[in-house]
Formats: sequence, C-alpha cells, structure tokens
Amino acid sequence: MKVIVVGAGVVGTMHAWHAVERGHEVVHIEREAEARGASLRNFGQIWVSGRAGGEELDTALRARELWEGIGARVPGLGFRAIGSLTPVRNELELAVAEAAVARPDAAARGYKLLTADEARAVNPALRGEFEAALWCERDAAVEPRLAQLALREALLATGRYTFLPNREVRDVVGEKAVRDDRGEVHTGDAVVLCTGAWLSGLVREVAGEIPVRRVRLQMMQTAPLGEPLTTSVADADSFRYYPAYASPALDALNEGQAQDPTAAAHKMQLLMVQRLDGGLTIGDTHEYEHPFAFDTLEDPYEHLTRVVESFLGRPLPRIRRRWAGVYAQCVDTSRVVHRQRVRDGVWLVTGPGGRGMTCSPAIAETTANELGW
Repeated sequence: MKVIVVGAGVVGTMHAWHAVERGHEVVHIEREAEARGASLRNFGQIWVSGRAGGEELDTALRARELWEGIGARVPGLGFRAIGSLTPVRNELELAVAEAAVARPDAAARGYKLLTADEARAVNPALRGEFEAALWCERDAAVEPRLAQLALREALLATGRYTFLPNREVRDVVGEKAVRDDRGEVHTGDAVVLCTGAWLSGLVREVAGEIPVRRVRLQMMQTAPLGEPLTTSVADADSFRYYPAYASPALDALNEGQAQDPTAAAHKMQLLMVQRLDGGLTIGDTHEYEHPFAFDTLEDPYEHLTRVVESFLGRPLPRIRRRWAGVYAQCVDTSRVVHRQRVRDGVWLVTGPGGRGMTCSPAIAETTANELGW
C-alpha cells in the first residue's frame, strides 16, 4: 500500500510513521523546506494533566505510551518522562488541586498533592514561595525543534519513505492523488492531508468551511538556567484553562480571586519546560479574534517573567528567543481532532489545538485503524 501524506508537522509525520510501521510506502510532501509551524513553536510537552476526562484523556494517555516507545527507538526526540508540578499559593488554589486529586481518573493521570517541601525535593529549582503543588506523573517532554527531524531520519532509514520538501499541493486529482505546484501528480492508495493551520486554499476547495479555527500564541526561550529544572511547571492559571480542573472549587477560585489583568487580557497560563541545552521554554498567550496581530507584545512576557521568577526565587536567565505561532483548533474544543473524508480515499486531519504535540501519535494511530492500513 502507498500512502500520500501532505504536511510534515508532527501530525503529518506521525501519520507517516504509523503507515511505515505497518509496512506501507509513504510519500511525504511539505510546502516548506521543513515544517515551520506550530509543531516547532510549542513546549514539546506531552501534557496529560489538564485533559478532559473521557476521549481526550484516553487519547493523551495512549499518545503518552506511544511517545515513550518511539522515544526509546529514536533518541533524537529527546523524550523525558519528567512529570509536572503546578505550585499553588493559597487556599482557593489549593482547593482546586485537591478537587483534581479526588477525580476518579486521578490515578490514571498520576495526580498527587505534594507539600511545598515535597515539591522542592522533586524539583529543587523551585525555591520561591508556595503552599503546595499538584504533581502529575504522566506528563513528559520531547524537543519540538528536533522531533520531526529525528523521526524523518528514522523513516528514511526504512527505505519505504520519500520526503518531498518545497512542494505545495494545489489540487486533489480525482481519487487518491494530488498535484503539487511543480505540476507533478502523486498517486497512492490513500491520501491524508495534515495541513495544520493552513485552512484556506486547497483545504477550503476540498472540504469547504470546516468547524476549525486558528489560534495565535506567544512564547519565549531563555539562555541555560544553569541547573536542572527536573519537571515541567505550570501555574494556577492553568486551572482556569484546562478542562480537567472544572469543579465547584474552580468556580470559587474564579469568583474569589481575580486573574491578573494582563493574564486575563491575553488568556494566559504559565507553562514552562527545560530544553536539553538548559534553556527554558516559557508561555503562553491565546488570541482568537481575527485578524491576528503581526507583532509580539511585551506585557505578556513581563507577566510570565514575574510568575516564573516568583517560583524559582531567582532572576530568569536572559531571553534568547521570542516568537508567535498559530495552530488549528476545533471550534468545539471537546473534540480531539477534525477528521473528515473529503474524497474517496482522501482524508483531512486537522484541528487538534494545543493538543497536537501531546496527542499526535494516537491521532495518527486512530486514522490508520479507521482507514484499515
């Protein structure tokens, strides 16, 4: 069987991975020299902790299992089973963490409530002031700027994978074939369009208006911290953002503790993970209204710096990089992904939102199973 995959971000690359794993030939087409979108502009977090119960959590847990297995075979991914800590500072925040630990699926997530001293024993870099921390053992991390490159190298070594960069697919030709902007037609037994946040052009032509929106974010990365940050770190604003934390305790937090005005204005949460070079990736914001700004704003970065420094109890290293990114998210955010048959043998898979890096191996596995690969 020959599979044509369009788009070399993490979702497309994982579809190529599963097809090759099942013994098929893959032609992988990417409009850039390599993927440059949200698949690189993210935390590299395999983020189980905040996922909604049910399908979303099941997908994230399956993806976490797949990531670990792939990481053992492809060390260049930089897979680390580091877990995460969410420090809390007062009774209202603590109550939300306690409600999370009381969830029926808390054990599957690896939730545990730690005292401040216990949290510092897990992550000694957290020298700031906080009362307790929510630990999630199942969270993990990979290197987003390296993952697709490492996976592609492993795929090329199989002899059943062809990568065609700098080609934009312009048309779906009849059944199970696409034409690129060089005029070449690529025919297979199945075509999967993994176009990320590119929702116009070809996608609109073959699928019409789909229930997926684009979301913009801002992030930054520091110089090396000079010591290990042994876990990912979030703050209590993540309670307001992720569906797993919905509870009467969260309602009380929202009513009794106003979010910082900058964080509220930019729909922010703190997420932080250490890169293999020792730097910290820190974010993020969420912008939903079009047209998006074309510049990055300093207020969110200043807010994030204050929050991180309060947890670390020390100044941040200098900021080396700032960037914005755009990802595709289902308008109904309870949906893990938008998967649509647009022609016989041609499927569109997009819209995982901020779950793309976390869930992509399981999303692609589901596609492979549904298409009978």
